[in-house]
Amino acid sequence: MSTLVAISLTTGILSGLWGWIAVSFGLLSWAGFLGCTSYFASPTGGVKGLAASLLTNTTGVFWAMVIIESSNFVGLDILGYVITAVVAFFMCIQAKQAWLGYIPGTFIGCCATFAAGGDWQLVLPSLLLGGVFGYLMKATGLWLHNKSNQSSDAAGFNPEH
Repeated sequence: MSTLVAISLTTGILSGLWGWIAVSFGLLSWAGFLGCTSYFASPTGGVKGLAASLLTNTTGVFWAMVIIESSNFVGLDILGYVITAVVAFFMCIQAKQAWLGYIPGTFIGCCATFAAGGDWQLVLPSLLLGGVFGYLMKATGLWLHNKSNQSSDAAGFNPEH
């Protein structure tokens, strides 16, 4: 079985499981899929990619709340846009720290928080669990790929060769 087919299979199964878990626990399934996507798009992958994705998603939630609360405090639309500009700068410049270097993860967390109307208490667990599911989708897919090739090799048949 190819790596793509194996990861596709485990991603399909775990996506259905995630949907059920999200509904059962009152989480945002779409935010979980953003967390999953954030992991899949992380440049490093593995546990390191998961950590970078989860950490930057979390900082994105924080930055969104800074924008929302600051904009509500000032009350003028134009100042809200200035705050957004300043915070977007910080969302990028935080990448000077290697462990915050995955800028798209920060923007995913921020956008998810805006999409949920600032309900960070709901966005955060949804994003984080979604990221873990993304990791599991890939890890179990790679495991399945390796197992299926071992059994084919043991039987003396490997269609990929």
